[in-house]
Amino acid sequence: MTNSTIKDVAKMANVSIATVSLVVHDHARISKETKEKVLAAITKLNYHPSHSARGLVKRKSGNIGFILTDDHFLRTEPFYTHIFIGTEFEAHESEFYVLLTTIDSNFNDDNKLPRFILERNIDGIIVAGKVPSSFIEKLNKYHFPIIFVDYWPCTKKYSGVLVDNVNGGKLATEYLIKSVNKNIAFIGGDIEHPSISDRLNGYKKAILDSGGSINERLIDIIEDYPGRTNGYNAAQRLFDNNKDIKAIFACNDAMAIGAMQYMKDNGIKIPDDCSIIGFDDVVSDDAIEPALSTIRVPKMEMGTEAMKLMAHLIKNNIKGNQKVLIPVELIIRKSTKRI
Repeated sequence: MTNSTIKDVAKMANVSIATVSLVVHDHARISKETKEKVLAAITKLNYHPSHSARGLVKRKSGNIGFILTDDHFLRTEPFYTHIFIGTEFEAHESEFYVLLTTIDSNFNDDNKLPRFILERNIDGIIVAGKVPSSFIEKLNKYHFPIIFVDYWPCTKKYSGVLVDNVNGGKLATEYLIKSVNKNIAFIGGDIEHPSISDRLNGYKKAILDSGGSINERLIDIIEDYPGRTNGYNAAQRLFDNNKDIKAIFACNDAMAIGAMQYMKDNGIKIPDDCSIIGFDDVVSDDAIEPALSTIRVPKMEMGTEAMKLMAHLIKNNIKGNQKVLIPVELIIRKSTKRI
């Protein structure tokens, strides 16, 4: 018999559907005789328990919602896509399904929450990247365990899986200090994002620790989003106002690639005239010319850790205030001068 259901098993074994589900989970309260009868029916019918059947005992859906804004789900900038893949890998180990959706980057009170939230068809929510505060306020009313990845709006209320951004910014800037010594600029977009501001803080810390002073003319953080076009624009402003920039630390690879395009368009040789280093280590970094030096973020590991933490919160009925800090690695390629 094919496509058997839990109802078929219950009917053949002459027990309730809930009893079949208890047997599936090897529950101690089921007698040996009943268990053998149900298992015999399962074998005969070639029944495979579904998540909904498992949920009869656990009173859980087995689903985890994964949410990010639509502008973070791009083929050209796949940072959050890799985080999602990491959650998928770990979900199989934890026996969860991951339901992916995007929300408007300008989400407001008039927008509806994703359907799996409204229907309460999930056990927890992973939010990747920065999301509007109006979305978080609506989300709060549903009291799901929530884990933020690469963004932590409130340390007391939510759990988070975060990059060690300060140390990453410090590593990048320290390398540039050792290789070119002075006139090291920083470009960033959406500076209110905690990850971006932490990278700027790492940049400043490295300069001060080396005995230097912060030159605000070498810091361009007015763009509202850290994309390639804005990286191009930021580099243009920097070079218009500073004729002797020796290196640039960009808050992410997208802005770094945009800045590199500006330098190529204006005859600034990389790295002979100016070194540049990014942050994230996206797929295209070693494919562009020259290959981009960067701070590597283990993106799939972030997704894996987020799912592990979610499983822990659900199992132990914990709502939040757990933190996982992911270390980063300096990757030197051809866009920076060698020490």
